[in-house]
Amino acid sequence: MMDYPYSMNAMYRVLNISKQAVHKHRVAVDRRMEELAYVSMIVEQVRADHPTMGVRDIYHMMLPEGIGRDRFEEYCRELHLLSTRTANPCRTTDSSGVVRFPNLLQGLTTTRLNQVWQSDITYIAVNRRFCYITFIMDAFSRMIVGYSVSRRLFTEDTVLPALEMAVGFRKGLSLDGLIFHSDGGGQYYSKKFLELTGKLHFKNSMCQYSWENGKAERVNGVIKNNYLVHWDINSYDELVAGVDRAVVLYNNEKPHIKLHRMSPVQFEKKFTFAVSDIPVPRGRHIKLCN
Repeated sequence: MMDYPYSMNAMYRVLNISKQAVHKHRVAVDRRMEELAYVSMIVEQVRADHPTMGVRDIYHMMLPEGIGRDRFEEYCRELHLLSTRTANPCRTTDSSGVVRFPNLLQGLTTTRLNQVWQSDITYIAVNRRFCYITFIMDAFSRMIVGYSVSRRLFTEDTVLPALEMAVGFRKGLSLDGLIFHSDGGGQYYSKKFLELTGKLHFKNSMCQYSWENGKAERVNGVIKNNYLVHWDINSYDELVAGVDRAVVLYNNEKPHIKLHRMSPVQFEKKFTFAVSDIPVPRGRHIKLCN
């Protein structure tokens, strides 16, 4: 087949590069932009908790893969994160022009299980290095249905394993039309994540303001401040085990005012939902209830 003068193949030959090299470069660029979109959310969380912490200190606690210190500081400067400011973690668009999903929870009252799942990613420092915890909760019962612990912020380390766990936990139940609500983190509009939610026939929803994802943010605070900070956690493996333990305690024993002082497990049992076992990271299996 004859190439046209301005075909891509002709251009590759003129530039003396291969299609594979261009593809590899494109993947690397996309990966870098993906990481940059992710780190802004964590930096804003850190800013809210530690208003005077310098971005260089934040960089050394994050050590984001593929991003040098100078590029990290430049990115924070572009986002006006070099000085103390009021965090606004949910945006309509990100720096690469990606449009976010509308907030489908506005005016909605949850009336059943698997109607709305809410998710958020938070950080925790272990030996002066940040690790990341992703939670997915059922908005009706407050049950943590999926979660993950990771050293990196990429989609495959955070929201994907958490979502796969959640789907496994609700195995056998219809999830068609489920609203998956999150903040504006890049993980929640990444190609891999949207491929999975599309396959599951979920409706993607995002907040404009942080309080519009309040249930998920409260779960972050409860697990970190009511459980993890009181335990002696000095390694990543200890953090994984600690989150496993905290989720079991939260789901089984923590009473909620909105659930009439019942725990999520008790509340779901009342609604005749068969609570069985929840899978946990790295092959461990912890019984939720008898």
